[in-house]
Amino acid sequence: MTVAGPSDGARPPMISMHDVQKHFGTLHVLKNIRLDVPGGQVVIVIGPSGSGKSTLCRTINRLESIDSGDIAIDGVPLPAEGKGLAQLRADVGMVFQSFNLFAHKTILQNVTLGPIKVRKMSKKDADELADSLLQRVGIAEQRDKLPAQLSGGQQQRVAIARALAMKPKVMLFDEPTSALDPEMVNEVLDVMVSLAREGMTMVVVTHEMGFARKAGDRVLFMADGEIVEDGTPQEFFTNPTSNRAKDFLSKILTH
Repeated sequence: MTVAGPSDGARPPMISMHDVQKHFGTLHVLKNIRLDVPGGQVVIVIGPSGSGKSTLCRTINRLESIDSGDIAIDGVPLPAEGKGLAQLRADVGMVFQSFNLFAHKTILQNVTLGPIKVRKMSKKDADELADSLLQRVGIAEQRDKLPAQLSGGQQQRVAIARALAMKPKVMLFDEPTSALDPEMVNEVLDVMVSLAREGMTMVVVTHEMGFARKAGDRVLFMADGEIVEDGTPQEFFTNPTSNRAKDFLSKILTH
Protein backbone atom coordinates (compact mmCIF):
# COMPACT_ATOMS: atom_id res chain seq x y z
CA MET A 1 0.00 0.00 0.00
CA THR A 2 1.27 3.48 -0.88
CA VAL A 3 0.07 6.35 1.24
CA ALA A 4 -0.32 9.94 0.10
CA GLY A 5 0.71 12.51 2.66
CA PRO A 6 -1.35 15.33 4.07
CA SER A 7 -2.16 18.19 1.73
CA ASP A 8 -1.88 21.75 2.95
CA GLY A 9 -5.42 23.08 2.62
CA ALA A 10 -6.02 24.85 -0.69
CA ARG A 11 -2.36 25.31 -1.50
CA PRO A 12 -0.92 22.72 -3.87
CA PRO A 13 1.71 20.52 -2.28
CA MET A 14 5.30 21.65 -2.89
CA ILE A 15 6.08 18.19 -4.29
CA SER A 16 3.43 15.97 -5.79
CA MET A 17 3.96 12.49 -7.27
CA HIS A 18 0.99 10.52 -8.53
CA ASP A 19 1.09 6.94 -9.82
CA VAL A 20 4.78 7.20 -10.74
CA GLN A 21 6.25 4.08 -12.35
CA LYS A 22 9.88 3.48 -13.25
CA HIS A 23 11.68 0.46 -14.71
CA PHE A 24 15.35 -0.21 -15.33
CA GLY A 25 15.02 -2.91 -17.97
CA THR A 26 12.92 -5.65 -16.39
CA LEU A 27 13.47 -4.29 -12.88
CA HIS A 28 10.45 -2.38 -11.55
CA VAL A 29 12.22 0.16 -9.30
CA LEU A 30 9.32 2.53 -8.52
CA LYS A 31 5.84 1.04 -8.18
CA ASN A 32 2.80 3.29 -8.19
CA ILE A 33 4.41 6.01 -6.06
CA ARG A 34 1.96 8.51 -4.58
CA LEU A 35 3.42 11.27 -2.49
CA ASP A 36 2.39 14.81 -1.55
CA VAL A 37 4.83 16.96 0.40
CA PRO A 38 3.50 20.27 1.80
CA GLY A 39 5.79 23.30 1.76
CA GLY A 40 8.22 23.37 4.69
CA GLN A 41 8.02 19.65 5.41
CA VAL A 42 11.16 17.53 5.90
CA VAL A 43 10.67 14.02 4.52
CA ILE A 44 13.24 11.35 5.33
CA VAL A 45 13.41 8.37 2.96
CA ILE A 46 14.92 5.19 4.38
CA GLY A 47 14.99 1.53 3.48
CA PRO A 48 17.30 -1.29 2.44
CA SER A 49 19.70 -0.99 -0.50
CA GLY A 50 17.94 -1.38 -3.83
CA SER A 51 14.56 -0.30 -2.45
CA GLY A 52 14.26 2.65 -4.88
CA LYS A 53 15.14 5.50 -2.48
CA SER A 54 17.72 7.26 -4.67
CA THR A 55 15.64 6.71 -7.80
CA LEU A 56 12.64 8.31 -6.09
CA CYS A 57 14.78 11.31 -5.14
CA ARG A 58 16.25 11.65 -8.64
CA THR A 59 12.87 11.50 -10.41
CA ILE A 60 11.65 14.57 -8.50
CA ASN A 61 13.77 16.79 -10.74
CA ARG A 62 13.80 14.39 -13.70
CA LEU A 63 17.45 13.37 -13.32
CA GLU A 64 15.81 9.99 -13.83
CA SER A 65 13.00 9.83 -16.36
CA ILE A 66 9.79 8.06 -15.41
CA ASP A 67 7.75 5.57 -17.43
CA SER A 68 4.36 6.95 -16.40
CA GLY A 69 2.65 9.08 -13.79
CA ASP A 70 2.80 12.76 -12.89
CA ILE A 71 5.24 14.87 -10.89
CA ALA A 72 4.65 18.53 -10.01
CA ILE A 73 6.68 21.13 -8.11
CA ASP A 74 4.59 23.82 -6.39
CA GLY A 75 1.63 22.92 -8.58
CA VAL A 76 3.56 23.07 -11.87
CA PRO A 77 3.84 19.74 -13.74
CA LEU A 78 7.41 18.68 -14.48
CA PRO A 79 7.98 18.62 -18.24
CA ALA A 80 9.97 15.70 -19.68
CA GLU A 81 12.55 17.93 -21.36
CA GLY A 82 13.33 21.35 -22.81
CA LYS A 83 13.51 24.87 -21.45
CA GLY A 84 10.60 24.43 -19.05
CA LEU A 85 12.39 21.54 -17.37
CA ALA A 86 15.61 23.53 -16.97
CA GLN A 87 13.61 26.38 -15.42
CA LEU A 88 11.76 24.12 -13.01
CA ARG A 89 14.94 22.22 -12.16
CA ALA A 90 16.45 25.51 -11.00
CA ASP A 91 13.77 25.54 -8.28
CA VAL A 92 14.92 22.14 -7.01
CA GLY A 93 18.34 22.05 -5.34
CA MET A 94 20.13 18.71 -5.21
CA VAL A 95 23.01 17.48 -3.07
CA PHE A 96 24.57 14.12 -3.97
CA GLN A 97 26.85 11.59 -2.28
CA SER A 98 29.75 12.85 -4.36
CA PHE A 99 30.13 16.59 -4.14
CA ASN A 100 30.23 17.20 -7.93
CA LEU A 101 32.14 20.47 -7.55
CA PHE A 102 34.07 21.96 -10.47
CA ALA A 103 37.67 21.05 -9.63
CA HIS A 104 39.30 24.00 -11.42
CA LYS A 105 37.01 26.69 -10.03
CA THR A 106 37.36 28.27 -6.61
CA ILE A 107 34.77 27.65 -3.93
CA LEU A 108 33.30 31.10 -4.58
CA GLN A 109 33.10 30.44 -8.34
CA ASN A 110 31.42 27.09 -7.74
CA VAL A 111 28.68 28.79 -5.74
CA THR A 112 28.18 31.81 -8.05
CA LEU A 113 28.09 29.93 -11.37
CA GLY A 114 24.39 28.96 -11.22
CA PRO A 115 23.04 32.33 -10.06
CA ILE A 116 25.02 34.15 -12.78
CA LYS A 117 24.31 31.74 -15.65
CA VAL A 118 20.78 30.58 -14.83
CA ARG A 119 19.30 33.29 -12.62
CA LYS A 120 21.10 36.07 -14.58
CA MET A 121 22.36 37.67 -11.38
CA SER A 122 25.15 40.26 -11.57
CA LYS A 123 28.59 39.05 -10.48
CA LYS A 124 28.56 41.52 -7.57
CA ASP A 125 25.18 40.27 -6.28
CA ALA A 126 26.15 36.65 -6.82
CA ASP A 127 29.41 37.15 -4.91
CA GLU A 128 27.55 38.76 -2.00
CA LEU A 129 25.00 35.94 -1.95
CA ALA A 130 27.75 33.31 -2.10
CA ASP A 131 29.68 34.95 0.73
CA SER A 132 26.60 35.00 2.95
CA LEU A 133 25.85 31.32 2.16
CA LEU A 134 29.45 30.22 2.76
CA GLN A 135 29.24 32.05 6.08
CA ARG A 136 26.01 30.24 6.85
CA VAL A 137 27.53 26.79 6.22
CA GLY A 138 30.65 27.74 8.21
CA ILE A 139 33.34 27.90 5.52
CA ALA A 140 33.53 31.58 4.52
CA GLU A 141 37.31 31.57 4.98
CA GLN A 142 37.69 28.90 2.27
CA ARG A 143 36.13 30.96 -0.53
CA ASP A 144 39.32 31.35 -2.63
CA LYS A 145 40.50 27.75 -2.37
CA LEU A 146 39.95 24.94 -4.85
CA PRO A 147 37.76 21.95 -3.88
CA ALA A 148 40.77 19.61 -3.58
CA GLN A 149 42.15 21.83 -0.79
CA LEU A 150 39.06 21.18 1.37
CA SER A 151 38.03 18.18 3.45
CA GLY A 152 35.11 16.04 2.33
CA GLY A 153 32.83 17.60 4.93
CA GLN A 154 33.78 21.10 3.77
CA GLN A 155 33.22 20.17 0.13
CA GLN A 156 29.75 18.84 0.92
CA ARG A 157 28.93 22.09 2.72
CA VAL A 158 30.03 23.96 -0.43
CA ALA A 159 27.67 21.73 -2.43
CA ILE A 160 24.82 22.70 -0.08
CA ALA A 161 25.69 26.41 -0.40
CA ARG A 162 25.81 26.04 -4.19
CA ALA A 163 22.33 24.48 -4.23
CA LEU A 164 20.96 27.20 -1.90
CA ALA A 165 22.43 29.93 -4.12
CA MET A 166 19.74 29.13 -6.70
CA LYS A 167 17.11 30.03 -4.08
CA PRO A 168 15.31 26.72 -4.58
CA LYS A 169 11.80 25.91 -3.41
CA VAL A 170 12.83 22.35 -2.63
CA MET A 171 16.09 20.68 -1.56
CA LEU A 172 16.81 17.03 -2.38
CA PHE A 173 19.60 15.19 -0.56
CA ASP A 174 20.68 11.80 -1.88
CA GLU A 175 22.72 10.15 0.89
CA PRO A 176 24.73 13.34 1.42
CA THR A 177 26.94 11.91 4.19
CA SER A 178 27.59 8.38 2.95
CA ALA A 179 30.92 9.26 1.28
CA LEU A 180 32.23 11.15 4.33
CA ASP A 181 34.55 10.05 7.09
CA PRO A 182 32.59 9.60 10.35
CA GLU A 183 34.02 12.70 12.00
CA MET A 184 32.79 14.87 9.11
CA VAL A 185 29.22 13.60 9.06
CA ASN A 186 27.90 15.82 11.85
CA GLU A 187 29.21 19.06 10.36
CA VAL A 188 27.07 18.39 7.28
CA LEU A 189 24.04 17.15 9.24
CA ASP A 190 24.19 20.28 11.43
CA VAL A 191 23.79 22.46 8.34
CA MET A 192 20.86 20.31 7.21
CA VAL A 193 19.19 20.50 10.62
CA SER A 194 19.41 24.31 10.54
CA LEU A 195 17.88 24.35 7.03
CA ALA A 196 15.04 22.14 8.24
CA ARG A 197 14.39 24.48 11.15
CA GLU A 198 14.25 27.45 8.78
CA GLY A 199 11.37 25.82 6.93
CA MET A 200 13.03 24.52 3.76
CA THR A 201 11.05 21.79 2.01
CA MET A 202 13.42 18.81 1.99
CA VAL A 203 13.50 15.22 0.82
CA VAL A 204 16.46 13.40 2.36
CA VAL A 205 17.60 9.88 1.49
CA THR A 206 19.83 8.87 4.39
CA HIS A 207 21.10 6.11 6.65
CA GLU A 208 21.48 8.58 9.53
CA MET A 209 18.70 7.53 11.88
CA GLY A 210 19.60 10.14 14.51
CA PHE A 211 19.09 12.85 11.89
CA ALA A 212 15.78 11.27 10.85
CA ARG A 213 14.50 11.47 14.43
CA LYS A 214 15.82 14.97 15.03
CA ALA A 215 14.99 16.82 11.81
CA GLY A 216 12.34 14.78 10.04
CA ASP A 217 8.64 15.66 10.07
CA ARG A 218 7.90 12.45 8.27
CA VAL A 219 9.59 9.14 7.46
CA LEU A 220 8.96 7.16 4.30
CA PHE A 221 10.12 3.56 4.49
CA MET A 222 10.69 2.00 1.07
CA ALA A 223 11.08 -1.64 0.11
CA ASP A 224 11.02 -3.22 -3.37
CA GLY A 225 10.13 0.05 -5.09
CA GLU A 226 7.13 0.85 -2.90
CA ILE A 227 6.45 3.24 -0.04
CA VAL A 228 5.59 0.69 2.64
CA GLU A 229 5.23 3.08 5.58
CA ASP A 230 4.62 6.82 5.81
CA GLY A 231 4.40 8.42 9.24
CA THR A 232 6.10 10.57 11.85
CA PRO A 233 9.59 9.57 13.06
CA GLN A 234 8.03 8.78 16.45
CA GLU A 235 5.50 6.40 14.89
CA PHE A 236 8.02 4.75 12.62
CA PHE A 237 10.81 4.17 15.12
CA THR A 238 8.62 3.11 18.03
CA ASN A 239 5.77 1.29 16.31
CA PRO A 240 6.46 0.24 12.71
CA THR A 241 3.46 -1.60 11.25
CA SER A 242 5.03 -3.72 8.49
CA ASN A 243 7.25 -6.76 8.92
CA ARG A 244 9.71 -5.30 6.39
CA ALA A 245 10.18 -2.19 8.53
CA LYS A 246 10.44 -4.17 11.76
CA ASP A 247 13.09 -6.40 10.19
CA PHE A 248 15.00 -3.38 8.83
CA LEU A 249 14.96 -1.56 12.17
CA SER A 250 16.01 -4.65 14.11
CA LYS A 251 19.15 -4.82 11.95
CA ILE A 252 20.17 -1.17 12.15
CA LEU A 253 19.11 -0.04 15.61
CA THR A 254 21.42 -1.30 18.31
CA HIS A 255 19.92 -1.36 21.78
